[in-house]
Amino acid sequence: MAHIIVVGNEKGGSGKSTTCMHVATALVRSGFRVGALDLDLRQRSFGRYIENRSAFMEREGITLPIPNYRTLPEVDTTPVEPGQSPHDQRLSSAVAELAPNSDFILIDCPGSHTRLSQVAHTMADTLITPLNDSFVDFDLLARVDPESGRVKGPSIYAEMVWNARQMRARAGLKPIDWIVLRNRLGAQQMHNKKKVGKALDDLSRRIGFRVAAGFTERVIFRELFPRGLTLLDLKDVGVENLNLSNIAARQEVRDLVVELSLPNVTVNF
Repeated sequence: MAHIIVVGNEKGGSGKSTTCMHVATALVRSGFRVGALDLDLRQRSFGRYIENRSAFMEREGITLPIPNYRTLPEVDTTPVEPGQSPHDQRLSSAVAELAPNSDFILIDCPGSHTRLSQVAHTMADTLITPLNDSFVDFDLLARVDPESGRVKGPSIYAEMVWNARQMRARAGLKPIDWIVLRNRLGAQQMHNKKKVGKALDDLSRRIGFRVAAGFTERVIFRELFPRGLTLLDLKDVGVENLNLSNIAARQEVRDLVVELSLPNVTVNF
């Protein structure tokens, strides 16, 4: 069966689509068949990223590794059983279509709580939660005492993941491997970074996730999106001399794929 990787966070602007595209491209470059779904039916940032890539390849007459992107199919809502939703069927049908020809399926969730996102989390073998490195984003995971900085308990998103884990356990499925990704780390505000890091370490032991370093805030990520490119494609499109920032960013992608510990994946890019 395809290994399902869900990228989720109920807050926008955390780098979910950038994370999805780089992980998906890295896996295709490593020889795996990768399916892709975007559950943000309005913005579709991940879907548009892949579409931009297809358009760039056609325009330039080149071939780059690309995931197999599918939109959610329309389904007949008449036979929906009590307690189910048409969205459940749309997602299940899309996964069923991709699974036979995929080693991995990447699912990008919207930056809000939706039924589609909730169902996707119950499907996750690996869950990646990109998190801007601040207590504004941390609040989605846990409530923090403003004076002591002590974690008081899980918050709304962590509770949703807990419910997804419970549903998988009742169905006899393996546990979700949950990775919280510290994204957009900057060189400034070192004191705040240490406080966020300490709080994440404390919470990770209490509710069971792994903490990994994500992507540093870099202009290049915004520049790559319109052409559908990733940091792994630069030499393929004629950029021979990477600057130090590009090399460091490429290493962050490599480190992330290693940290995910996905089955049978050996980093070779």
